[in-house]
Amino acid sequence: MTRFPAEWEAQSAVMIAWPARDGDFTHLSAVEKSYCVIAHTISHVQQLVILCRNSEHRQHIEHLLEDYQNIRFFQVDYDDIWLRDTLFLTVEKDSKPVLLNFRFNGWGNKYPHAADNSINTRLLNGSLFLSPDSKNIDFVLEGGSIDSDGQGTLMTTSNCLLNPNRNPAFNKDAIEHILQQSFGCKRILWLNQPHLAGDDTDAHVDTLARFCNSETIAYTSCTDPSDPHYAPLKDMEIQLQQFRTPQGTPYQLIDLPLPSPIQDDDGCPLPANYANFLIINGAVMVPVYDDPNDQIALNKLADCFPERDIIATPCRPIVHQYGSLHCMTMHFPSNIEIN
Repeated sequence: MTRFPAEWEAQSAVMIAWPARDGDFTHLSAVEKSYCVIAHTISHVQQLVILCRNSEHRQHIEHLLEDYQNIRFFQVDYDDIWLRDTLFLTVEKDSKPVLLNFRFNGWGNKYPHAADNSINTRLLNGSLFLSPDSKNIDFVLEGGSIDSDGQGTLMTTSNCLLNPNRNPAFNKDAIEHILQQSFGCKRILWLNQPHLAGDDTDAHVDTLARFCNSETIAYTSCTDPSDPHYAPLKDMEIQLQQFRTPQGTPYQLIDLPLPSPIQDDDGCPLPANYANFLIINGAVMVPVYDDPNDQIALNKLADCFPERDIIATPCRPIVHQYGSLHCMTMHFPSNIEIN
């Protein structure tokens, strides 16, 4: 029996990839300040693994972090820092963890991805994980495109998974079969939803709607009729209202506002949102953007997670590369041991 654990279940570690000077971030100093906050926050409650390019890069990171503990470094090449989409997805099969290695094609061949597509193999060859079972799956899938309630339900978007730039030979039935076989899911909730302005993932669900528990979904909303997001997000809200739990009851829905529009240096919109939160042991890290709606989102998520600390996490610099907190991290369940 295969099961895809929910993110709120106990974790052993979180992994991030530190941005490099030759990477895509143009405001690297501000980005690294956010990374330092994120690194210290995670390592305070569980192990953090930081991927770095080489020994010089590691020394630079160690200097930035100064006093640190519970952090493990691993040197490996990577194209981008969005580990949610490139790293293993961990399932339980007969109560034992299995690392699933899907193919990665640069979000539909938009970006170079050779190093990212081979990163999992190099992590295994480098003995980062202690005696794990792993499985290669010849199917393009990014972790940010699916969300699990831990009880057999996956939520995803048709705009991403049915996009011909991922798996053109697979129709919806074939894709559902792959998901059911890989994750042991009993049902799949499909959102028909376009992407947020500035998002280049073709509408990853972790920017739009997330399970907070098996009966609650937090989702990105818009209350301004003049905003281009208003109509499509209202339509998504209607779809969410029609979803039912396995017991046949409506989900409790928690609307998260959009922050005020953030633009890059060229005036193009960036996909800032609060649904891209990260659940860690005992806490929920919520991306914030120096915006009045930050506190509203923090308060709403505090109601969703009453037994966890809610930690405002500065992500305005990070969103300038079209992703946020959940996109840049990958968590591992408690039964995965890091060497």
